[in-house]
Amino acid sequence: MRIAVAGGTGTVGRYVAEAVHRRGHEAVVLSRADGVDVITGHGLAAALDGTHAVIDVTNIVTLSAAAAREFFETSTTNLLRAEKAAGVGHHVALSIVGIDRINASYYAGKLDQERAVTAGEVPFTIARAAQFHEFAGQLLSSMRGPLAILPKTLMRPVAAREVGEHLVDVVEAGPAGRAPDLVGPKDEELADVARRQLRFDGIRRRVLSVRLPGTYGAGLASGSLRGGPGAIEGRMTFDEWLRSDDHRRPGSIHRRQ
Repeated sequence: MRIAVAGGTGTVGRYVAEAVHRRGHEAVVLSRADGVDVITGHGLAAALDGTHAVIDVTNIVTLSAAAAREFFETSTTNLLRAEKAAGVGHHVALSIVGIDRINASYYAGKLDQERAVTAGEVPFTIARAAQFHEFAGQLLSSMRGPLAILPKTLMRPVAAREVGEHLVDVVEAGPAGRAPDLVGPKDEELADVARRQLRFDGIRRRVLSVRLPGTYGAGLASGSLRGGPGAIEGRMTFDEWLRSDDHRRPGSIHRRQ
C-alpha cells in the first residue's frame, strides 16, 4: 500500500513513516522540505498520485483559536480536495481525546478539522490520541529562565512512537469513521511529569502549575483529556519513556532505534 504521511517529519510523523516502512508499505512524506505545502496546496497533486491512503498528522503551535481554525480548515480542505482528485480511498486524521467540550484555543481548530473530515467526500477515520510523552519537554523548551509556568492539566500521556504504530493499524483496518481512542497507561499531571523530566535530565528548574481561566483552562484541569471508557491503552509509561532512546536528553547524542 502506498501511504502518504502529511507532517511526516514531525514528532509523530517520523514514527508513522517508520511504522509504514516496517509493515512493508511505501511511505510518501508530505512536508515543505519535500516540496509539498498543505496550506498552499503546492505539490499535493503529484505527491498523491497512486496513493491509497493519507495519514494527516500536521500541526501548528498556537493558543489562538482563530489561527488553529485557519490552519486546520485550510490544510484539511486542500488535502481532501487533492485526495478526491487522486482517487485516495482513506483519509486518517489524528485528533485529541476528550476535546468535545473544549471548543477553545488550539482545540477549536482540531474540532473544526474533525468536522471538515466528516463532511468531506473521502472515506475517513478520525483517530484520537492523548497528549504525547514528548509534550512536557516541548513546553519546557519553549520557555526561558529558571521558572516554568505550566497550565494545570490532567492527562494520560502516550508515547508518540505508539501513536505512530496505532495510526498504521487504523489505515490497515480501512475507513471506520471513528477509531477507538488511544491513551497512555497511567494518569498524570503535566507539571509533575515536567518536574520528573527535569530531574531525570539533571536540570535545576522550578515548575509551577497554574489553572488557566475560561473554557480552555477548565477543560485542561477537568480530566477530560484523559479519555473515557473503551480506549486502547499504550504500553510505555512516562518514566519508561524517559529511559528510552526516544527521549532526547539535552546535550546527549541521540541514538535512533
